[in-house]
Amino acid sequence: MNRVGAAGVALLIVLGFLGWTCLFTVQQTEQVLVTQFGDPVRIITQPGLHAKSPIQSVISFDRRLLSVELPGEEVILGDQRRLIVDTFTVFRITDPLHYYQAVGITEDGIRARLNSIVTSALRRVLGNNKLLDVLSADRERIMTTIRSQVNAEMGNFGVSVEDVRIRRADLPEENTQAILGRMQSERQRVAAQARAEGAEASARIRADAERDRSVLLAEARATADQLRGQGEAEATNIYAQSFGRDPQFFSIWRTLQGYRDVFDGGNARLVLTPDNEYLRYLQASPAPTSP
Repeated sequence: MNRVGAAGVALLIVLGFLGWTCLFTVQQTEQVLVTQFGDPVRIITQPGLHAKSPIQSVISFDRRLLSVELPGEEVILGDQRRLIVDTFTVFRITDPLHYYQAVGITEDGIRARLNSIVTSALRRVLGNNKLLDVLSADRERIMTTIRSQVNAEMGNFGVSVEDVRIRRADLPEENTQAILGRMQSERQRVAAQARAEGAEASARIRADAERDRSVLLAEARATADQLRGQGEAEATNIYAQSFGRDPQFFSIWRTLQGYRDVFDGGNARLVLTPDNEYLRYLQASPAPTSP
């Protein structure tokens, strides 16, 4: 009985060892390359439990989308403008065998290759386009061209490039300062022109207003002089008619008006003889006139 038990335990140990060395699990996010002494044997893309011989090795590759970000690269465009461009690339391992044969089991090798190939395609394509093309809706066409060129070069690496995008496109610092200086100068020129046009319009409005004022004052003075002349003529006519109707009354009235104008302030001084004709109505009342 002890021998049977020991044999059972040994059998379980052997089966456990075989299971540990011969069975493996492929996750849904993985794809596996089985090798034997470094030589590829088969590719497994279906998730689940799989078996292999103890002398075989399992190399796992990610089947999800992977990304590579490139630092800012200075690119010369077709119109000789310089641009600092940041890009990112999204790729997927589609053929583990070619990937393993080209770059090995790590992702560092493929990232270095992608950096080099994307940079070359970026410089090549952007060198045939102008700045306005990069900053407009035409960028989609440019990025499609870059992705196609990168895909064509990465086909032998077992990698499919899903997308290449420009994350940021900036002018170099010295170009930025020069453009800002030109923009500032242009704004100052526009402001100076606007001020000059405003000053010209202001002077024109003031001149028109001054001319209208002079015309209005001249017309007002002419009307006033005309009305004053008409009034004086009317007054002279009234005085003449009054004098003609009763000369004595008119003479008394005019004399009394003279007294009022001369003595109204109380400070008038006259050096006259007492029998002066001007003071006759102050000495004696005028004789009544006939009706």
